[in-house]
Amino acid sequence: MPEGDSIFRAARTLDRALAGRTVTRFDSVFPRLIRVDQDHPLRGRTLERVTPRGKHLLMWFSGDLVLHTHMRMKGSWHLYRPGERWMRPRHDMRIVIGTDAWEAVAFNVPTAEFLDARQAERATALHDLGPDLLASGFDADEAIRRLTALAEIEIGDALLDQHALAGIGNIYKSEALFACRVSPFARVGGIPRDRLAKIVSTARRLLQAHASESIRPGPRAVYGRGGRPCRLCGTSIRRRSQGPNARSTYWCPRCQPDDRSA
Repeated sequence: MPEGDSIFRAARTLDRALAGRTVTRFDSVFPRLIRVDQDHPLRGRTLERVTPRGKHLLMWFSGDLVLHTHMRMKGSWHLYRPGERWMRPRHDMRIVIGTDAWEAVAFNVPTAEFLDARQAERATALHDLGPDLLASGFDADEAIRRLTALAEIEIGDALLDQHALAGIGNIYKSEALFACRVSPFARVGGIPRDRLAKIVSTARRLLQAHASESIRPGPRAVYGRGGRPCRLCGTSIRRRSQGPNARSTYWCPRCQPDDRSA
């Protein structure tokens, strides 16, 4: 599943190409989107801005209309010049938004809905999200408060709870916990508040580095390196499925010791 930095970069790219342009074409395989377009045509509206919200992407159109999409595991947005050949097969297309200069195509996006601006602010999937790690006004205290409420949850699983803090996924969960030398299997309630604060700030820093155009992030310390030596101590990196959704967790048992990780 794309993490917050990927969605942030996609939104930034789409916004630069499309913001301020008039929609000349709209197509979709989703009947619910077509029905809304028939009653409230997208063609002729201005695409005002494209914004990220955690792992969600929002396109704001004139006339109080918002297109909300979520990439899930395989979804992605592409940009093409009009008439340019797509890099993905047509049967993967889910949404097309065309302007005079660019065509935005959503491939394999499973979740899409039109909302008005007030609904976008109140929609459960968006309103209940925790503080967005990549937002300029990120509220670290609120993120820590929400994490603390998950006292009985293992920190590796708690960090993936988008109601606690939005935007982090498997990669930066594993990388942030390694950087902070915290076992992913430690219960949140057993981690001091200052350590939680460090985990949150580290996750934010890593996401910002990968979302930035000017910072070139270094190699991953643990994620995707199962069985390979730890870059610090040489111990073999381990991988385990964690939590009710069996999400992959990578860690160094020596640098991140915990009885349950043995």
